[in-house]
Order: sequence, then structure tokens, then C-alpha cells
Amino acid sequence: MKRLVSFFSALLVILVLTGCGSAGKNFPVAHVAEIKNGVTTQSQILDWFGVAFKEGLRNGNPMWTYQFDMWHSIGSEHSKELVVLFDQNNIVRAYRYASNMD
Repeated sequence: MKRLVSFFSALLVILVLTGCGSAGKNFPVAHVAEIKNGVTTQSQILDWFGVAFKEGLRNGNPMWTYQFDMWHSIGSEHSKELVVLFDQNNIVRAYRYASNMD
């Protein structure tokens, strides 16, 4: 019995140490540099990045968030996020992109 407990304890430790996870939805970043405030349309954003992970409103204007986070129980966390705010005409009003993924 003691041997069985030791085995499952060791197995549990291994599973915890090798655990990993992710949240959000991975998205391509090749077109981020092409986004232009006052020029880029909502349709272009949809074509380039797909359906947003989150959609909401800010001061009555549509805001789309693309987010992907990945972590391991041992090691570093990686994340990237693109937030796009549109005006009433579905043109990019402002955007922010941040990432620690290379």
C-alpha cells in the first residue's frame, strides 16, 4: 500500500510540473502593422484576424479584443493581445497590440 501511495504521489508531482494551459484564441499577427487609424475597416480586421475572442462597446462604439495566453507550470508565460476600437462608421478609431511572444 505504501508503494502505491508513493507511486501516485510521484505521478501527481510529475503531472503538476509538466502542466500547461492556454486561454483565449490564437490569432495571426502578420497584418498588425497594416492597421491604420481612420482608414482600416472592420471588414478588413475580420478578414485579417478572424472572429474576435471578445466583443463589447466602449462609449457606444464597437470594440473587439483578440487575446491568447499560454503558460506552463515551469517556465514563462506568453501572451498577445490586440484591442481594436471602431467608430460609428466601422472604421478603426484606435488600436493597441502587445505581445511577449517572439
